[in-house]
Amino acid sequence: MADVSPPISTGPLAKREARLAWGLLFPTIAAVALVVVLPLLAIFWISVKPVELGDLRAPEVVLREDIRGDYEAVGDKANIRYRLRNSSQEQPIKGVTLTDTLPEGLRVTGLDERCVLDGRSLNCDLGDWEPGFRENLMIPVVVEQAYVDLGLRPQDSPASTTGQSSNVLTNTTFTLDNFARIFNGDEFVEVLLVTLFYTVFGTIGALLVGLFAALLLNKSFKGQGILRGLYLFPYVAPVIAVAFAWLILFDPFSGSANALLLQMGVTSEAINFFGERPLALIMVTVFEIWRYFPLSFLFILARMQSIDSDMYEAADMDGASPFQQFWYLSVPQLLGILSVLFLLRFIWTFNKFDDIFLLTGGNAGTRTLTVNVYEQAFAISNIGAGAAVAVVIFGCLLAFSIFFLKYISREEGL
Repeated sequence: MADVSPPISTGPLAKREARLAWGLLFPTIAAVALVVVLPLLAIFWISVKPVELGDLRAPEVVLREDIRGDYEAVGDKANIRYRLRNSSQEQPIKGVTLTDTLPEGLRVTGLDERCVLDGRSLNCDLGDWEPGFRENLMIPVVVEQAYVDLGLRPQDSPASTTGQSSNVLTNTTFTLDNFARIFNGDEFVEVLLVTLFYTVFGTIGALLVGLFAALLLNKSFKGQGILRGLYLFPYVAPVIAVAFAWLILFDPFSGSANALLLQMGVTSEAINFFGERPLALIMVTVFEIWRYFPLSFLFILARMQSIDSDMYEAADMDGASPFQQFWYLSVPQLLGILSVLFLLRFIWTFNKFDDIFLLTGGNAGTRTLTVNVYEQAFAISNIGAGAAVAVVIFGCLLAFSIFFLKYISREEGL
């Protein structure tokens, strides 16, 4: 049988079209690289660097200049003082120099052996500095008439310094201590289990509540639009507002929930919903379900309303119950959108930080990996360890996404 497949064109027109396509795609590729790829590479780079919060600023010479002594009249003696220090407690600075222009009318009577005075230009070679080095450099002077007449001060002509130092962010020092630190002991396992509990049950709960809400509003009735708007409130409301509303509602001292439970006799004492294990974790998971079920509700409802109603009419004529219609007709049609929503909500919930931080601050057994990133990077000022936890989060989500996409069939929407 003859080969009837069309030939692959590699002529000048095809090459021109390819160049045009790449030219049109270049702004998008560049934007993705700048917004996504470069920060991701930076996180990987920092995760293997022994960098703390104070190391983000390169070591430098800190200089303060003033004049000391009684210098109110001509002939008075004073000292020009340069207070210098190394801003880093860990990194040295090599080849430190000081350059300044002295005010007119100040006659230098003594000079440090490391300094040279050329007219009014002062140049000092201060050598290499150890970490945390401090020095007060004094230049004795005598006040002359020109200084009194001009009314200038030494700091009116700012001095400048130079020096070379190694920046921990750009040098070739690498370490795996950041990963060893976060994997050491049982703390990481506990944080990972809390994250998985919060993510899995928060994701599944949001999907189930969204599905139930979509089933309720899949029929037309009076007031349907108002009810849809109310369903969307948790998702569109500011997170800081709804988080503090929940904290006030479930407050153990003045919350309405505790007052109601006490009056009904359900409990004999107030319950600290966001301060006790494991109740705090359950509460933040319920908050996650309540806040994000409207997104699932919108997508599922849109998919339901696109299903042909003839199938339901035929099933109803055949005597199928509402549950049978839902299970055998609706669910197969919804598997695609449910799969996509599960994947997206899993990733978003796994990365969620603000909800838990506002509700509990990561206390009472609610410390997730994202909260751990914040604590490592900013609470204890270990940027490298925080970046290492972020790399672990990336690895977990990448493994989950590959596994999920590999075992979900294309018929289900992926």
